[in-house]
Amino acid sequence: MTSSLTSVFAHLDAPNVVLYRRVMSVFTLNKRRFVVHLRPEDVAESLRTDGGDPVGQDQVDKALSSLKDWGNLRADPDTGRVTTVEDFYRARYLYQLSREGEAAERALDVFEQELGRRGELQAVALEDIRVRLHALVGLGERPDAAVVHSLLLEIVNRLDSLAANASAFMGSLQRTMDLQDIEEEAFLAYKDRLIAYLERFVSELVVKAYDIAVTLRELDDAEGLLRLAADREAADVAPGGESEPGEAAEFKLAAWRDRWSGLRSWFVGDRARPCQADLLRSRARQAIPDLLATISVLQERRAGRSDRSADFRALARWFAQCPTDGDAHRLWRAAFGLTSSRHLTVEGDSGDDVPAAVSWSEAPQVEISVRLRATGSYQRRGAPSKVIDRSRQRAHLAEFVAAERDQAERARSRLATGKPILLSELGTLDPAEFQLFLRLLGEALSLGPGEVTTRTADGSLEIVMRPVDGHAEIRTQSGTLRGPDHELTIIDLTSPVGVTGG
Repeated sequence: MTSSLTSVFAHLDAPNVVLYRRVMSVFTLNKRRFVVHLRPEDVAESLRTDGGDPVGQDQVDKALSSLKDWGNLRADPDTGRVTTVEDFYRARYLYQLSREGEAAERALDVFEQELGRRGELQAVALEDIRVRLHALVGLGERPDAAVVHSLLLEIVNRLDSLAANASAFMGSLQRTMDLQDIEEEAFLAYKDRLIAYLERFVSELVVKAYDIAVTLRELDDAEGLLRLAADREAADVAPGGESEPGEAAEFKLAAWRDRWSGLRSWFVGDRARPCQADLLRSRARQAIPDLLATISVLQERRAGRSDRSADFRALARWFAQCPTDGDAHRLWRAAFGLTSSRHLTVEGDSGDDVPAAVSWSEAPQVEISVRLRATGSYQRRGAPSKVIDRSRQRAHLAEFVAAERDQAERARSRLATGKPILLSELGTLDPAEFQLFLRLLGEALSLGPGEVTTRTADGSLEIVMRPVDGHAEIRTQSGTLRGPDHELTIIDLTSPVGVTGG
């Protein structure tokens, strides 16, 4: 089995690989047109019109014979045009793709597609999945099997496309940040669009993934829908398979259960195993500061700042290009300046002078002060520094800290009431209140959908948040924040009332 799988790819390493690929393309194209058998003259005629170099009938015959020997093609005697005994004994064949050859062509097609794929973050796929899940919920108690099957197929196909393209995009994005798949100038030219693209997808993913997760929880008992789809597919199973007719529906149902489990794991997770949508959102968010860091590195390079690693690589190339060892030694002395010991003079040195011919690695050890090594002198040059009076700066900093603390305390007193309140009832928040609110909201939402209870990192505030129906609008000086409504309770654990209530 292994040798046959290897042999069908042997033509890729053959000297006449271009002709072999053209011949296999002819068979693949005719297979799509439901033409199974081809005669050698049919293959030659197709090659004359495919835009490649002209080939003769003898070359085509040899290529077909080689592909048959490798297992890519199957040859059957062509008895359809036999009119004499001589024609019967003359070698005439009808060629068609073998099972191994057809599988190899599909594998090569997938290989080429994956090499050229950059992937994309499909916010539209999220919307398609959301809409079709809502349609499943609204089918009622006696849904139509064809509608259920169609909706499930569309959901699974969109999820497969979303997952594959997201994985390919994040991989290509990492290679882009490593500057492997793109030039620096092109990267700097489209960086703003890339960052805006990531931000738009993250915002869509937060809203759509939450709605999809809620709908999936409503469809917890989806066994009946999956069985409808499995029965409908089992009705089309061809006879003569390995399984009995009655077992086909169970095989199909098991496959649909696996697909549904994959859909749930993508959007509905738990604290032990976060869902794939959350992992994708985290990676996409992290990609934005990573992109900015890459841009910063490129800007530093363009500004002419020293890059020690690049300098050492250039020096290594110079060493490799030296024609003789003597040239390499001269380059080493010019680059590092470590020739004889005569360049170093130390005041108060005791002992005999060391001849200049003695290598520094063999000369006796000489201890020198740290200041001499850093500045080249034992004494510090110049007048001593004056003591700077920074009392005004300290007073200004104290006033700023006090004002900032007052704003934070007022924000805590406004939000940390210990009583439940809807987000839609918060009204207008000043910048300090809005900043505190966003921090608390982020910590609560990071735990996932549903009712959550958490505390801030310093343990001073406890947050309890529960989703409710409706939408909320929170107005600030910078704009309006809109989203699903929640009931929010913030308890100040540092106050006696908060501790007692907790």
